[in-house]
Amino acid sequence: MQLGAIADDLTGATDLAIALTNAGFATVVVPEAGLVQPTREQDPSTADAIVVALKTRTSSVQDAVDRSLRALHWLQSKGCDQFYFKYCSTFDSTPAGNIGPVADHLLDALNARLTIVAPAFPATGRTVYQGNLFVYEKPLHESSLREHPLTPMRDSNIARLLAPQVREDSAIELLDLDTIMRGTEAVKARVRAALDAGTRYLVADSVNETNLKTLAQACGDMPLITGGSGLAQGLSGPHDSGAVEVTPHSGRRVVLCGSASRTTQAQIRHALGTGRGIKIDTTLLRRNTSAAITDILHNILNGDPDTLTVVYATATPDDLVSSNDAELIEHCLSSLAVKLNREESVTGLLIAGGETSGAVVDALGITAMSVGPQLAPGVAWVQAPNPENDGLALVLKSGNFGTEDLFTRAWSEKV
Repeated sequence: MQLGAIADDLTGATDLAIALTNAGFATVVVPEAGLVQPTREQDPSTADAIVVALKTRTSSVQDAVDRSLRALHWLQSKGCDQFYFKYCSTFDSTPAGNIGPVADHLLDALNARLTIVAPAFPATGRTVYQGNLFVYEKPLHESSLREHPLTPMRDSNIARLLAPQVREDSAIELLDLDTIMRGTEAVKARVRAALDAGTRYLVADSVNETNLKTLAQACGDMPLITGGSGLAQGLSGPHDSGAVEVTPHSGRRVVLCGSASRTTQAQIRHALGTGRGIKIDTTLLRRNTSAAITDILHNILNGDPDTLTVVYATATPDDLVSSNDAELIEHCLSSLAVKLNREESVTGLLIAGGETSGAVVDALGITAMSVGPQLAPGVAWVQAPNPENDGLALVLKSGNFGTEDLFTRAWSEKV
């Protein structure tokens, strides 16, 4: 069977692709543009798993549904016959969606009667117990996600979060930890009972990797599974590892940071201890965007080529810029990526932030990426052929992922 996955943002797609690669699937990530443009990569249909990266987490419900169904039909045309809907491990959504409506329509399109809901990713501190989602030791609604500007999470119970999003007749039940701890056959029996009862969604507890492996072994042959990328770690691909060789071993080390998350801020501060930083001045950027971008580019290229360079807007909570400037910063960083891509001295770029990563991939015209070895949970180099720089290596990092020293060691790790 070939696995087709639909992710609701780009860094979520690469996160899932890393997990699948580690599980033995040769995996290709296809940005949405790749659905309508021929890829310059290998034919995705020759991969064991194809992950389509959408940008639907905060789009309108109808837009998310339409684009997800389009991705499903494209994956089916490539030969995929089993499917994975990947969303954030913190279940980022509003009372209207988009997780529930997309899952509903995918189930209907596949004539499937039931799926699991498994957002847990213990390696990054996301666990589910008695149907309640925790971020490390805190319930979701007590974590920093409570005040997320787009998807504030004010409840930790997955069933209560999901119920307003799905059809009124959709029964939601719990696949509890005790059942999962009894093993694969116990989970399969619970699934059969849920099917007989007409249940549509089973919210799955998981507090460690063993739980996820049991869950994946029991439910991995469902027509559709849904969850974070943690669940993919328990699937079994045809290889020991599906990773390709990625070697950004030379050239300038440049990090482009659009994320304002606390994790990324700490990574920036750590990198500035040994490297150099270029702080984006949003006032200058608004005044003369083109000139400001050119100045930053010259600053990068005139610096010591052996010194790590970090371009950023936010390194401390005091640096937080207006949300109105977010799109302008994304434009700045994606424009820099395009210009740096043309430099022979640049063989790899590390991009921090989901929205920024999407903007960079779009600007570079990338239509497919192969996944290299993992740098940290949810973080890896990917190989991204493109017209200007065939073989450019990228790290596309979600804002909240990675250890504090990620920026400084990304190029030194054997990849």
